Amino acid sequence: MFIQQLEQAQDQNQSLVCVGLDPQQKKIDALGVDLLAWLQKIVDATAAHVCAFKPQIAYFAALKAETELTAIIAYIHQQYPGIPVILDAKRGDIGSTADQYAIEAFGRYAADAVTVNPYMGGDTIAPYTCYKDKGVVVLCKTSNAGSGELQNLTLDNGKTLFLTVADKASSDWNNNHNVLLVVGATYPAELAEIRATVGDMPLLIPGIGAQGGDVEATLKAGLRTDGKGLIISSSRGIIYAGDTVENFAQAAEQACIELKNSINKFR
Repeated sequence: MFIQQLEQAQDQNQSLVCVGLDPQQKKIDALGVDLLAWLQKIVDATAAHVCAFKPQIAYFAALKAETELTAIIAYIHQQYPGIPVILDAKRGDIGSTADQYAIEAFGRYAADAVTVNPYMGGDTIAPYTCYKDKGVVVLCKTSNAGSGELQNLTLDNGKTLFLTVADKASSDWNNNHNVLLVVGATYPAELAEIRATVGDMPLLIPGIGAQGGDVEATLKAGLRTDGKGLIISSSRGIIYAGDTVENFAQAAEQACIELKNSINKFR
């Protein structure tokens, strides 16, 4: 089960950090290394300090680098089998199309979890949750500035849209107990509401670092009593911490350690 694997990695590495793998060709070319070598060095440098890796599929697709995406997920599984991979794809469709997206994530790429968009309702989620050993990470309250345009609307049931998503994700959509939520660190008050709604459900937290999310406020709002329950994602702040071929891997490791220690200070 994905959630069990995730929590074992959190215990083993004493870390809630998830490193996002978002390759930008210009930055990688400036280092004088090829894409796969860069990915492997980033993974090797940070694997001892994370609970998950999260490749963003759009960055790979834009570079026509699906082969490298497959390869780095396989590399993580081979070299660091205890660390799960979340494919950040934000897929959102229904029926046979959603079935194919699930096959893409869990079959083609062999990811351990995938992010999905619930805007079309529970039909969007079901094709993923039927993979009982995989994680399904549902967008709930996202970290972007414009998220409130829709997510904070009050529905006829008296709840905001994001709390309705949280409620359904923790009940109606979670028959196989493999659903998680995406909740941005930029909204700690909403994060606290979501935690109160979903109980112990793990939450993937973007927005720390470049987007301005505060570590202490995030942990206060969303941490479980066992010191887990959060997957705190950072991409640019870690993977681009160094800017030379000699230091990029070491700088990524140091940035990852610093974030891990900052988080653990408040656990």
